[in-house]
Amino acid sequence: MFSEFHQPRFSETDALGHINNTVVPIWFEAARVPIFQIFNPEQDLKNWNLIIAKVEVNFLAQMGYQSPVEIRSHISKIGNSSFNVLQEVWQDTKRVAWGECVMVKFDYKEASSSKISEQERTQLTRHLVEKSEILTS
Repeated sequence: MFSEFHQPRFSETDALGHINNTVVPIWFEAARVPIFQIFNPEQDLKNWNLIIAKVEVNFLAQMGYQSPVEIRSHISKIGNSSFNVLQEVWQDTKRVAWGECVMVKFDYKEASSSKISEQERTQLTRHLVEKSEILTS
């Protein structure tokens, strides 16, 4: 599991004083940087090799401005050229949102998916979890 803490900013709140629903996908993307580094350690945009095929976000409770949040990122599935990233937002010891995205290793020159290498697969596997175990805990 990858874990990152974030202090919500005042600008991330909505008119009701809650964290706006558009913010969680941004937090999730920021928390995926260690996963990006598996595929592109230097984060070189000229050699970027990942795309997102699907994004899902589920809101479980209201989030507030004053308490920090923890973003937990797991790998929930690994295929030949794609993998799923399962992410959770925790605030005040409670899961308040979760989401999953499908990422594809992509060759921009060929405009097609490419195979996940054994080295990449090994690194992803270190963070592999059963989705049902995470979401029922």
